[in-house]
Amino acid sequence: MNKPTILVVEDDGPVRNLMITTLKTHNYKYLTATQGSEAVMVASSHNPDVVFLDLGLPDMDGVDVIRQIRSWSNMPIIVISARSEDEDKITALDAGADDYLTKPFSVDELLARLRVTVRRLALMNNDGNTDSSLYTNGALKIDYAAGCAYLNDEELRLTPIEYKLLCLLARNTGKVLTHTYITQNIWGQSWDNDIASLRVFMVTLRKKLESAPNTPQYIQTHIGIGYRMIKTE
Repeated sequence: MNKPTILVVEDDGPVRNLMITTLKTHNYKYLTATQGSEAVMVASSHNPDVVFLDLGLPDMDGVDVIRQIRSWSNMPIIVISARSEDEDKITALDAGADDYLTKPFSVDELLARLRVTVRRLALMNNDGNTDSSLYTNGALKIDYAAGCAYLNDEELRLTPIEYKLLCLLARNTGKVLTHTYITQNIWGQSWDNDIASLRVFMVTLRKKLESAPNTPQYIQTHIGIGYRMIKTE
């Protein structure tokens, strides 16, 4: 399999050079942009496989870049930002980001997140091995073959990680899945900050799935342990 092309959107020179050097060392192809408008143009003209995106860009907020790209493409977007508050993460994920890595980051974790994203891309491109059955739970339906989820017969606009998380819970309906089990299945391994990331993804998923998140109909939290998909009558 050929190495994917990564678009690095970062205006900080040293950080950009670190990411570029890391990608070159591991034989990834890359493109660069230092402004949001440039990033949108490069993404639309070169169609990279993955985007590394900083949120604090000189000409526009990175969240607006996500929204513009999402208006025409589902290419994976990994946010790499110094903004560490849950609200910032939720805003970016709601806009359509697939993952969120907080600065300062380790090169090993950056590469691990990229590998997981690349594996997910490969699985999406080989859907022939995907379970073809239709999952139904109350008003929630998941078409595993098509890679789509529906609520009240309306398609849910889910990011790839949200969809993978929903499928993991759905395939284990009634079972409590621990934080470690979920993070290992979603990200390939369990990093120290993955449980925090999982909490953020659960918030965004619930906002799309639950009409009243405080009284969940589908996803139940087991504090300190994990989450469970509730079987709805």
